[in-house]
Amino acid sequence: MIKDLLTKNGIAVTMLAREMLSLKCGDRIETIGEYAKKFDLGRGTIQTALKYLEDNEAIELEPRGHLGTYINTIDYKKLWEYAGLTIVSGVMPLPYSKRYEGLATGLYKVFEKGKIPFNMAYMRGSERRLEALLNGKYDFAIMSMLAAKLYIESGKNLKIVVDFGPNTNVSTHRIIFSNNAKNAIEDGMKIAIDPTSLDQFILTYYECEGKNVEFIELPYNQIIPHIMEGKIDAAVWNYDEIVDRGLSIKNEPLKSEKSKKISEDNTRAVLVVKKIDNWGVDKIINRIVDKEEVIKIQEQVLLNKIFPEY
Repeated sequence: MIKDLLTKNGIAVTMLAREMLSLKCGDRIETIGEYAKKFDLGRGTIQTALKYLEDNEAIELEPRGHLGTYINTIDYKKLWEYAGLTIVSGVMPLPYSKRYEGLATGLYKVFEKGKIPFNMAYMRGSERRLEALLNGKYDFAIMSMLAAKLYIESGKNLKIVVDFGPNTNVSTHRIIFSNNAKNAIEDGMKIAIDPTSLDQFILTYYECEGKNVEFIELPYNQIIPHIMEGKIDAAVWNYDEIVDRGLSIKNEPLKSEKSKKISEDNTRAVLVVKKIDNWGVDKIINRIVDKEEVIKIQEQVLLNKIFPEY
């Protein structure tokens, strides 16, 4: 089979297989001419490739005259093989909160149901996840809507494929203090900031705007120990982790109007891919990732109705 695919017709088979992976039984496929234009290949090449997929029982097509051609049956396992794909790999924040555990569990479940080989890696910091995605190490990444919008606005080769909705990334961020007597950021304070986490960086900047503070750069996982030891005075932190870990630490709601304005986008988890050169992964994900199913599973994990699996 590999030898067959290392031809001009093989290129058409690969591209068509990737297209078909985003479709389902009953869907109308594009015309021969449309595929020829899309892939910059001859009409005869496209016809041969479609016949190859049918002869090998990856798909069964039904012509319906002027209505077009429709898919009768589809074998995703065979299409995956002809598409030249190995495994869909994603990267998301470390599952240090039950909310992230629920999101990871939901993603695993929908890929398993879709019979698509899948692997998830975990990495702190949206900057690191973005870099890994753009360098081709992963096919998709999970981040907040806030981070995704800002990266896209800055010209990054990024596209939002799935928006999971409010409270799927975090419930909220709050300000944590080393001194229990404090309830707001004040002049002279040492404030922890993690430059690799765009959300935390921006929220911290807004909370400190107009105040004379000293920013201390720290990895996100070092912020709590520094707060507990009094090495820093305050930081913006994910409230879910405070609750899940049962941390007895002074915390207050965000104060800045700018923070409040972007707070919902900060709570929304989104799945992003490269906008250009994503090799059809966006279409596969659109078919596989049932957003409502992922949210339902996340909620069940949060309510302790099912155990996390990731």
